[in-house]
Amino acid sequence: MTSTAQGPVVGRRRIAGRVALVVAVLVMHACVMRSINDSLIGFDTGNKPVRIELVPVQDMAFSAPPVPAAAPPPPVPAAPPRPPRRATPAAAVASAPAAAASVPEIDTALAAGPAEPPASAPEPVASVPAAPEMPVVVAPAASLPVVAAAPASASASETFGWPPSTRITYELTGNYRGEVYGSAQVDWVRVGERYQVHLDVIVGASFAPLYSRRMSSDGTLTDAGLVPERYDEESKAAFKDRKRASVTLEPDAVVLNNGLRVERIPGVQDTASQFVQLTYLFTRQPQLLQPGGTIELPLALPRRMSVWTYDIRESEPVYTAFGAIDAIPLQPRRESRKGDELSATVWFAPSLKYLPVRIRIQQDAETYIDLMIKRRPQLMQ
Repeated sequence: MTSTAQGPVVGRRRIAGRVALVVAVLVMHACVMRSINDSLIGFDTGNKPVRIELVPVQDMAFSAPPVPAAAPPPPVPAAPPRPPRRATPAAAVASAPAAAASVPEIDTALAAGPAEPPASAPEPVASVPAAPEMPVVVAPAASLPVVAAAPASASASETFGWPPSTRITYELTGNYRGEVYGSAQVDWVRVGERYQVHLDVIVGASFAPLYSRRMSSDGTLTDAGLVPERYDEESKAAFKDRKRASVTLEPDAVVLNNGLRVERIPGVQDTASQFVQLTYLFTRQPQLLQPGGTIELPLALPRRMSVWTYDIRESEPVYTAFGAIDAIPLQPRRESRKGDELSATVWFAPSLKYLPVRIRIQQDAETYIDLMIKRRPQLMQ
């Protein structure tokens, strides 16, 4: 009886032990997987800047682009010297008042400064109709606008103001082993003299993307524009491990993703900051956007640093969901990059503060994504 009663108890204990063992193994595996996941997500979080999160509050209004400061007009040529006047009898002066009203007479009087009229002939001098003719000679030099006479750089500095924090939303189309669709957005965040630029790209549905990439730049604002201090990118393809890369930009050196230190080139930008830096340059100096011209921009990429050359094309309409916008494309030269690196042709819209309204990122003729602005840029706070 006793042995019979103990049989079920021992059996239940063995089952409970096995269940406990299985649970312990599952918990151990869960802890290991969580540790691995945390190590992936938290890669280099000690140095990576914390992302500043803002919310959009209103759409940006269209505006006329800044006009380049005009060059000062050429100086008014001086009047040729007049031969010395012969003495004229008082009677001739009194009988010929029109002679005193001639333009050369006014020129001579202005050059000599104000003077008391001759006592012998007050009437002719007082009756000279000089005022209507004075602007013909004098006004162009005396009434020049201050902005025209000032240096171009000073004028641009007075009219430039860093744009407020802005979000640009794009619709994504392209080709990667077939047609692809998705979305993207650029966040320009400014807090005092600090800035962040974030470019987020999603291929496929947002809830289950086939591919995603986030690029972020963090740094300071100066009179020369953006000065990046840190660049981070993170990409994830479906069924593949997450990949990360970073670039640290020190005052005199740039530390690439593999730890290699290279000399920092003045004005260097990173993959994310380059778009806003170009916007800054065109806002300050719109004359740079001359078709047929070129712009060189040093870029610190995760694997190397080099100077990229962009050719400026003719302005063309970009057909958006909210209407056609005139924009100026900048196209990178193919010889300035390696075959395994992406290039980006960017269309800048003067009526939207020179922000990029279209970005075509291309690897080759069959592999590319095209970002088209979906709505007017949104101001954030």
